[in-house]
Amino acid sequence: MQSLLSRAREVAVEAATIAGQLAKQYFDKEKEIMSKGDDGDLLTEVDLLAEREILSRIAASFPDHQIRSEETGWSGVEGDWLWLVDPLDGTNNYAIGLPVYGVSITLLYRKDPVLGVIYDSHLGHVYIAEKGQGALMNSRSLIARPGAGAAKMTVGWIQGHKVQKDERAMRLKHELDVKCKRVLRIWAPALLWCMLSRGDLDGIVLYNSEGDDLYAGILMAKEAGAAVVDFDGNPFEGMNPEPYIIACHPDRLEQMLEMVRAALQRQ
Repeated sequence: MQSLLSRAREVAVEAATIAGQLAKQYFDKEKEIMSKGDDGDLLTEVDLLAEREILSRIAASFPDHQIRSEETGWSGVEGDWLWLVDPLDGTNNYAIGLPVYGVSITLLYRKDPVLGVIYDSHLGHVYIAEKGQGALMNSRSLIARPGAGAAKMTVGWIQGHKVQKDERAMRLKHELDVKCKRVLRIWAPALLWCMLSRGDLDGIVLYNSEGDDLYAGILMAKEAGAAVVDFDGNPFEGMNPEPYIIACHPDRLEQMLEMVRAALQRQ
């Protein structure tokens, strides 16, 4: 397996870098923007171009692996190995000229993330996490930090497109807004996970947002030393189509859990 993972890492880093550089190349050009679904999600021609670059490289190196990609959907034959690909994480930002977007590629073995590669397309940073091997940014080890008390915390907020203005979700976000210094929602979830992993974010609260950008970020955070649990405090493992997640340094976990529980128990 180790030789396979080594090759997978090379392929994922190359594919993510090429896709991210392509997106940056098109960033200042006029974009063809299309609506995707009824929940406000968008699609650009760059999503498709970047996805094509990634999928061709994965399929050429691992023809017997299954792939699930943001725009194309499922391809390949179901088996032990599954690739998840988000070729342009942060399309809504990209479409309005906000330089906060990236690429997310995950390899799972029997639904367990074992490799995650995230490329910050505008800054050119490469993030890599391998299960049991730690997390890196441009070859520098990443370590989540304990952070401060609630009043000084900056917490990332991630919600699924279909959540919209769900009353329970808005109650929870309001609780975080009141208790924390800042609640950050950047509409590029993979980059939020990178911020947590490198110690620039105190925590993340994710409300029902499963997608092809999720599992590389979770693996990155875990390998940087963060705790990743569900809203009941149980360790988050494997895949879940409707995840509700808290992630932070273990020293802040009880504090984060208490804030979430307080909001969700309030009528």
